[in-house]
Amino acid sequence: MMNTLQTSPPDTRRQIGLLAGAGRFPIVFAEQAQQQGYSVCCLGIFGMASDELMDICDTFHWIPLARIGRAIKLFKREEVKRIVMAGKIEKTVLFSPFRIFKLLPDFRTLHMWYRYAREDRKDDTLLLAVIKEFERDDLFFESALDYCPELLVKHGFLTKRRPSHSQWEDIKMGWDIAKQMGQLDIGQSIVVNDKAVIAVEAIEGTDRAIQRAGQLCKRGGFTVVKVAKPQQDRRFDVPTVGIKTLQTMHEAGGRVLAIESNQTIMIDQQEVADLADKLGIAIVSLNEEELSLQLAG
Repeated sequence: MMNTLQTSPPDTRRQIGLLAGAGRFPIVFAEQAQQQGYSVCCLGIFGMASDELMDICDTFHWIPLARIGRAIKLFKREEVKRIVMAGKIEKTVLFSPFRIFKLLPDFRTLHMWYRYAREDRKDDTLLLAVIKEFERDDLFFESALDYCPELLVKHGFLTKRRPSHSQWEDIKMGWDIAKQMGQLDIGQSIVVNDKAVIAVEAIEGTDRAIQRAGQLCKRGGFTVVKVAKPQQDRRFDVPTVGIKTLQTMHEAGGRVLAIESNQTIMIDQQEVADLADKLGIAIVSLNEEELSLQLAG
């Protein structure tokens, strides 16, 4: 009688790569993807990604920010074909002194930089350059929202407190300016108080823009408006808010958070709404048409 070699059944789960930056978004994505039967191979950007990902993901590797070549090799070694970006990428390091020595970019990063990002250093330019470099090795980025669309906030009031008439006017003003900022690929958030622009988000990110608004508007009571870019590419940089956004607003004196419905990711939605009620912050999710109707009413 011929003996047969007993082997473990093959892993039939599908592979998905995760290029993880800071925040809870990568964690939530990894958990959602696994629930859908995906095996998650995560590359966490060193100094940004959460240590929690090491325990959550099926495979995990730390990767320096400027080592695109190593990231490509690791994904290919794990037989990953599809990748998502999730989490904040801190770009201020690109403007620090002696950046070349701090980042120590590999050849593929230098190729990406000089081939695809010579025209400017805007967010979309840099992130699309990364995508193009990966595509040279048949590695393709997808939107994380294809896997967890429920993270997008539906329209409506998320809190018991609602904006006053003057705050609605600030929302409208901030909305129009933020959309123009997005068209120019400057930032997604703006802080307004009494129809005056207090702070505009640029490379520093939303939280630091809110903190700066608190320093400039010490009486508080300001409104934060965060919208998607008119040309938003959902593979990266989708507007995201969460617990930390509210904590920063509370510390700085913000009272209203207006976000674009069906275009903004909210992590831990119920927890965010409960905290906002506790802190007395109004959160409203709307689109441009609804904003016009609200002001008309």
